[in-house]
Amino acid sequence: MSGWQLNLHWVLRLFCVLLMVEMVPGARGPFTGAHMSPVFSASDAKQTSTVDVYIQCREVCSLNISDRCDFIRTNPDCRSEGGYLNYLEDIFCHFPPNLLPLAVTIYAFWLLYLFLILGVTAAKFFCPNLSAISTLLKLSHNVAGVTFLAFGNGAPDIFSALVAFSDPRTAGLALGALFGAGVLVTTVVAGGIAILRPFTAASRPFLRDIIFYMVAVFLTFTALYLGRVTLAWALGYLGLYAFYVVTVVVCTWIYQWQRRRSLVCSVPGTPEMLSDCEAEPVSSNSYDYSEEYRPLLFYQETTAQILAQALNPLDYRKWRNKSAYWRVLKVFKLPVELVLLLTVPVVDPDKEDGNWKRPLNCLHLVTSPLVVALTLQSGVYGFYEIGGLLPVWAVVVIAGTALAAVTFFATSNSEPPRCHWMFAFLGFLTSALWINAAATEVVNILRSLGVVFRLSNTVLGLTLLAWGNSIGGGSGPDAFSDFTLARQGYPRMAFSACFGGIILNILVGVGLGCLLQISRSHAEVKLEPDGLLVWVLAGTLGLSLVCSLVSVPLQCFQLDKVYGFCLLLFYVTFLVVALLTEFGVIRLKSV
Repeated sequence: MSGWQLNLHWVLRLFCVLLMVEMVPGARGPFTGAHMSPVFSASDAKQTSTVDVYIQCREVCSLNISDRCDFIRTNPDCRSEGGYLNYLEDIFCHFPPNLLPLAVTIYAFWLLYLFLILGVTAAKFFCPNLSAISTLLKLSHNVAGVTFLAFGNGAPDIFSALVAFSDPRTAGLALGALFGAGVLVTTVVAGGIAILRPFTAASRPFLRDIIFYMVAVFLTFTALYLGRVTLAWALGYLGLYAFYVVTVVVCTWIYQWQRRRSLVCSVPGTPEMLSDCEAEPVSSNSYDYSEEYRPLLFYQETTAQILAQALNPLDYRKWRNKSAYWRVLKVFKLPVELVLLLTVPVVDPDKEDGNWKRPLNCLHLVTSPLVVALTLQSGVYGFYEIGGLLPVWAVVVIAGTALAAVTFFATSNSEPPRCHWMFAFLGFLTSALWINAAATEVVNILRSLGVVFRLSNTVLGLTLLAWGNSIGGGSGPDAFSDFTLARQGYPRMAFSACFGGIILNILVGVGLGCLLQISRSHAEVKLEPDGLLVWVLAGTLGLSLVCSLVSVPLQCFQLDKVYGFCLLLFYVTFLVVALLTEFGVIRLKSV
């Protein structure tokens, strides 16, 4: 298609969109952000075309109160494709209209708790099993860091994107979250690190990561402009990430080879390495309390004692030494951790026994496959009856119980079996499905809140979803973890994590999400930009990256507090512009 044909195509497309907005009552213009709220009945809504349905679903609050429940139940666009709860139906059918604020408040707290579930599952179960798998496969630290461990750290963001891309109606939520997290991390998190501990950035890793991320953002911007993602485009995302991994490994190998030749040693006594390579992560809670409280006389624990100790998520010694905030948060985490301990095995190669707990691991042979059966497609496969006799979940329980009995009598409490490493793959699969289930509920709640408040998926993604995954999710890129590293004297490591994590999130999140959707529907993924806001979001992210690419080398890679405050001001300005665009204060004039 030539240049003038492409321009004509977009002019006609824009004219059709504007014409549709004028003809549809109560519609929200994609470039105006204005809300028109006429009252119409559910019978009128049923006669609308499929193009109009999505706009009408957000206008459910404009209906008569008696028609809202009927509208939600009959409108196909108001149904959730996955998940265990129908949030829209619960709001408009089970809650009285005067209790709508209460329903929204309950959903808000449930959303926060889901972010907590995502963080606990990723940090304590998903990442350790990925680390064990990388150790079993004998991968180098560099390869494991940019593949398995990076995937573990970005699990909430990636799974949220996979769930959002599985439904064309929520694709804007994924783009808003990925772009919003990119803006948040490259401004607020990077600026906060510079404010807490001014430092000199590693030149080569910084330039490498920011250039790759700019290419990833440009690919996404182009896909938005074209309005679709083809199979070749999705494979291009994954191929670019593979090229990034190879680049990291090769650059690290070249640097180490040069360092051995020049015999350059780092200066002792400084907490930060002066080289461009990344230091090993240091845990803030590295003290081993078990050594202090280990009994002098050795005794053999019984099977019941091993099971009780393995299922106890609370360390009473840490409880006494922690702050009140930590204790309150721990109380909310206890139910989640207990359920995960019952269903997800964790293999730790650093321990002598590999974290082998005979009674609990035998129990995992029953509970883990049961979780897999009940979380695949939100339990659709688990309740499928085989031959009309037994559901799949019952067969899984019977087979798992038999396998657990054989394992229990064939092993001992003191020595792990030879096939103990297989529990790492079982734990990886189970924790991944737990994360996917929680991410599905997060996406459904955000979509429901968007319908109630008439907010676009893009603004929900760049605010609530991006904030929750980047700050409250407990996983990378985790702002609190990066700030802690900076305060401990490792700002360079924290700054590198800012860019490394979001590269994985956008390339794998968009690439794998679109690839799975293409494999299911056998058609390219359609991307419909949610008005002007998505272009503001993409342009802001690109502008922040260009500013960093230019300003950081001009400062000789020395990042001080002034640079940090400028980044914070940039994010605040972006947030104000985004919200003004969402509510129609800033808009493009229709011609």
